[in-house]
Amino acid sequence: MKRASRVVLDTNVVLSALVFTHGQSVALREAWQSGRCEPLVSKATVDELIRVLGYPKFKLVADEQRELLADYLPYCRTVSIPAKAPRTPLCRDPFDLPFLQLSVVSKADFLVTGDKDLLRIEGKLLCPIVTLEAFLAALPPA
Repeated sequence: MKRASRVVLDTNVVLSALVFTHGQSVALREAWQSGRCEPLVSKATVDELIRVLGYPKFKLVADEQRELLADYLPYCRTVSIPAKAPRTPLCRDPFDLPFLQLSVVSKADFLVTGDKDLLRIEGKLLCPIVTLEAFLAALPPA
């Protein structure tokens, strides 16, 4: 049996999968729930997700935020980033750095993002940096 794809999901991809009830994001949520992919997280990427869930524009009360995290975090594998962070390709946005570091340290199969800055550095990281659409196309059928 082939192992599940180990994948780093950027915050916007996770947020879409947790909040939206239609489209490709639902397929991603079903993929992690069925074990077809294994999301990888670090303290920094979880902290960012928690911070973003608290944005006023989402109008999520604390219980709703906890419920969304409970639909994601139990399916994730936590990876510790060493004190001496790994070398990563240069990226314009400092908020992208934890996702690059996590990809390197975890030896992820994919980094999934819609972020144009991250997509521009495709080929400079050991794992492919792909859109959600490309990742879902690469997953084995359910």
